[in-house]
Formats: sequence, C-alpha cells, structure tokens
Amino acid sequence: MKKRVIIDCDPGYDDAIALMLAFGSENLKVEAVTTCAGNQTQDKVHSNALKLLSSMGVSAPVARGADKPLMRNLSTDGNVHGKSGLDGVELGKATIRTSGNHAIDVIAEAAMAGKGKITLIPIGPLTNIALFISMYPQLKGKIEHIILMGGACCGGNVTPVAEFNIKTDPEAAEIVFSSGIPIVMCGLDVTRKALFYDDDIQRVRNVGTRCSDIAYQILKMYSELYFMKTAREGTPIHDACAVAYAIEPQMFKSVECHVAIETKGLLTDGMTVADIDGRLGKEPNAHVVLELNRERLVDMIISAVGRLE
Repeated sequence: MKKRVIIDCDPGYDDAIALMLAFGSENLKVEAVTTCAGNQTQDKVHSNALKLLSSMGVSAPVARGADKPLMRNLSTDGNVHGKSGLDGVELGKATIRTSGNHAIDVIAEAAMAGKGKITLIPIGPLTNIALFISMYPQLKGKIEHIILMGGACCGGNVTPVAEFNIKTDPEAAEIVFSSGIPIVMCGLDVTRKALFYDDDIQRVRNVGTRCSDIAYQILKMYSELYFMKTAREGTPIHDACAVAYAIEPQMFKSVECHVAIETKGLLTDGMTVADIDGRLGKEPNAHVVLELNRERLVDMIISAVGRLE
C-alpha cells in the first residue's frame, strides 16, 4: 500500500527534484502539493509548481498557501534559485489549474479523507504547516509524520547557526516542533551529504526522456549557481532527502532528541537547538537525521525520473 503524502514546497531547484522523486516513486501517493513563499515569492513558486507538474505529466491538487512568514517579512533566496526560482529551466505552460481552496484547507481535507494517516513533507519554510496545526488542532492525530527539510545541528547556511527554511519563519517552526506530531528533521547535517556530482547529472541526462531533460536542466543550473556561490564540488539536493526518507527510511541514520527553535537570539535567531546528548533532560520531539546512503539516493532519483514522461 502506498504511503499517502502531501508535499509542501517553494520550488526552487532542489524542490523540483524532490517533486520528481515523489511523483516518480512507486511507494508514495502524492495527494496534494501546497506552496509556501520561501525561495521566491508565493506567485513565483506557485507558478513553478503548476508548470513542473504539467511538464512531468502528473496531476494532483496544487494549492496556494502563505504569502509571508507568520510574524516577519519575507526574505527570498534569489542568490541561489534566481529571480524566478527556476532560472534557466525551460518549462512549458501550466495545464493544471490552481485549487480553489487554501493550502491549509487542502491539507485538512486530505487528513480527514481516506483510510489511515497522512504524512506531511514540508521542504520549505514551515508557515503552512504551522497554520494547519493552529487552525485544525483536532486533526493532529491524523498526521502520521512530519518529515521536513530544515534546520541544522552544526552550522547554518544563512547565518553561522541557522538554516534558510527555519530562519525564514522560526515562529512557525516553533509551533511545528511543539505540536506533538512525530517529526523527522532532515537538516543540513545530512542534506549537505546528498551530493550530485557531474557524473550523476550526466546519468540523469542519459535517461533520455522529456522529464529527464528537465531534471538535467535543473541540476545543471543548480550546480553552476551553487559552485559560483561556494566554489565546492558536488551539489546538495537538500529537499530530496525528506522525500527519500518517506520512501526508504532505512537508508538514513538518525538520533532521537529534543529540538528547540530559537526565535529571539541576537546571534542565534532561527537556530535549531538539538539536544543530542540529552543535557536538558527534555523528552525527545524529533528524529534528527545525520547520515545517508548517497549512492542509493542518486539511484532512487534517477529511477524516479525514468518513470515520468
């Protein structure tokens, strides 16, 4: 039986690869895609999601969510993802229409529908997920897991200690991590190891389908921009880790611990404080992922892309 999931995203190069992995997986049933402002504005990331799904030849409700963080102004990541969020990628016109319902209502409807629980996979800021928890607290028991990309135990990517998704809306992250819903945190500690090298990118191209050509464009542009910014070989496909965990958790290694979100620190705002050694004596509220099988992730993504048009 396929795992029922909702992908909450802000496409974004690595979001796009994560969506391809989710829709191309034989183990997941993507019941909806919801969008949240983050890598770019809501208008841009939502348009990207519609175009991506249309180009992939798949269909699911695509719903707009939050235009900005709960309590802060939006700060986008155009330095990495470009002005459109997917600069340099040729996507056709969207053939999928936007859902008439808000993202949090789409999540609620999916949670109440069908048999069993649903897994939420947020790979952008956690604004939509926090709003869902706040507006529909009675449905928390319908959520099997929240498997998120965000946070870091050791070193951030927008400040020395904070990761972009959490730093964009730390108040939302605090609500999510305090919700009591089982959480898996795929932070920078593991996602920085989810590297695609030039040979891996060429393997994607060699699949020889329309979707593999789009994936190749995405990975090529992302790798060039990432190298220009960091001068590092290998491009981390951060968001794909959360989807891959939903598919095959055994390819990862994690620790269970308490994670707190810093919302007021002068130097530490947006930090995910992971008490791996249990020094605070608090009950664990998350599985923090630290290691993965990189080669397995690459193979999984290439296989998923090959199943799409």
